[in-house]
Amino acid sequence: MTRVRLVLPALLCLAVARPALAFCGFYVAKADASLYNHGSQVVIARDGDRTVLTISNDFKGPLNEFAEVVPVPALITREQVHIGDRRLLERIDGYSAPRLVEYHDPDPCSPPMRAWGFGRGMVGGGIMGKAEAVYRRADSFGVKIEAEYSVGEYDIVILSAKQSTGLEDWLVAEGYRIPPKAAAALEPYVKQAMKFFVAKVNLKAQQSTGFTYLRPIQIAYESDKFMLPIRLGMANSEGTQDLTIYTLTRSGRVESTNYRTVELPTGEDVPTFVKDDFKAFYRALFTRAWEKEDRKAVFTEYAWDGGWCDPCADQPLSREELRGLGVFWLDDDSVVPRRWYGRRTAPIVTRLHVRYDAADFPEDLVFQETGNRQNYQARYVLRWPFRGALDCEAGQRYLGQLDERRPTEARTLADLTGWELPNVLEQRGDGPPGRLPKAKADVPWYRRLWGN
Repeated sequence: MTRVRLVLPALLCLAVARPALAFCGFYVAKADASLYNHGSQVVIARDGDRTVLTISNDFKGPLNEFAEVVPVPALITREQVHIGDRRLLERIDGYSAPRLVEYHDPDPCSPPMRAWGFGRGMVGGGIMGKAEAVYRRADSFGVKIEAEYSVGEYDIVILSAKQSTGLEDWLVAEGYRIPPKAAAALEPYVKQAMKFFVAKVNLKAQQSTGFTYLRPIQIAYESDKFMLPIRLGMANSEGTQDLTIYTLTRSGRVESTNYRTVELPTGEDVPTFVKDDFKAFYRALFTRAWEKEDRKAVFTEYAWDGGWCDPCADQPLSREELRGLGVFWLDDDSVVPRRWYGRRTAPIVTRLHVRYDAADFPEDLVFQETGNRQNYQARYVLRWPFRGALDCEAGQRYLGQLDERRPTEARTLADLTGWELPNVLEQRGDGPPGRLPKAKADVPWYRRLWGN
């Protein structure tokens, strides 16, 4: 029996055998999506009413038990589905991750200067040979099989339904194991006449790919709705979940319209020992900010012109990498030329972080692209003291400044994280962990993007 991951244009992991996650992510080396065990990632490239959604799967378990159900606003054809490259999600995650920047104090006994250092398959063209009885059975449940095809290692069915209970019963009859709350979670999408994109793993096709993991699925569609359903993913969640959303837009950064969008504290000086366990620091900082916002905010972690960065946690994505993540307008003549790798303008990259549960996030996420192009990054500063001889008057003054600076940094750290100030000051073992415990107009835009 196949366990279902009900997904929303993101990923809704419904699996009953063990606690399930709505969105699933993976780990990198910075303060990135890897920080959170119940964390996942989705990339949304959007311009006008055109969207390319990249869903990252990191399903743990037998692949014959994997399936995902994604509510989508329109009928999705075979040409609108593509297999993505997971490496590109790692790239955008690394590029946009919260970061440390390190500055080294100059020799106070030398002429003034500044020293800088930065922390660093089978393809089908419509309904495939499904027995007529299967379609009749679906109809008896008020479910219509709109399309069926295979892409890479996934067998895909597009469904519509008249009622959520009928869709639930059909899924059960077809061998999907779904949790008791599935009908209630499906109901809002049925009422909105949304379609359901159902993907299962074709084991033979999966083996032929040579990949040991499930590659991301990309879906291209047109809709005036700029949203990301998250309610379906709460059907069998036992707690909060972390979701990192990377948006790629033409004009400005993205914000939520139905939840507060808040920038995290940034640019603060913190003690140098934070470098030893930056992940623990950032995890605590985010949790404290989340609690201060009554657990109901969407947090901006990064918003920047994607053609450059300062400082860089990782290098900006190339033109080819951006296209791989769905940025279909790079060759559009309406784009004003400017300097970016000698090519046309880069998109605005916005990184949003949501920690959510059913109680505090009762509505799906709705977004808007704003005209705000102001750069922002979650950045924290380490200032390393000068370690040479200080046998001058300026050197002695410098030592006095250090004595004042260190407690200030410690108080800042305690305020950002909620860690106890004595533990920060003394670096005691009972503190936080670590040392502190573009083509022809008649060709569909998504075919120009992928060439299929």
